[in-house]
Amino acid sequence: MFGNFDPKELEKALAAMQEQAKKYEDESQIKQFIGKSGGGIVTAYMNGKGEMTDLKIDSALSGDLDAIQVFVVAAVNDANVKVAEFKKKSATNIVTGMSSFKFNG
Repeated sequence: MFGNFDPKELEKALAAMQEQAKKYEDESQIKQFIGKSGGGIVTAYMNGKGEMTDLKIDSALSGDLDAIQVFVVAAVNDANVKVAEFKKKSATNIVTGMSSFKFNG
């Protein structure tokens, strides 16, 4: 089943995978994800950990608390989707890199 299985090759592949994961984690710390709602009336900024780092609300919304609440939630959700997509893409790239390892000789 495992033919010419070489544990050293698996070890190398896993080390490369860990290195790639660390690279994506580091990148996500500095990457900024922007979510918008209301055509840009509200803009939410998140880092790769999903932490909101900034929020901009156009002054046109001043005094309309109901609209502000709706637009803030939508903008945060939009940014959060972008963070999740980045994480999914990063994980897919890591696993795809592992596919070069062959268990059969």
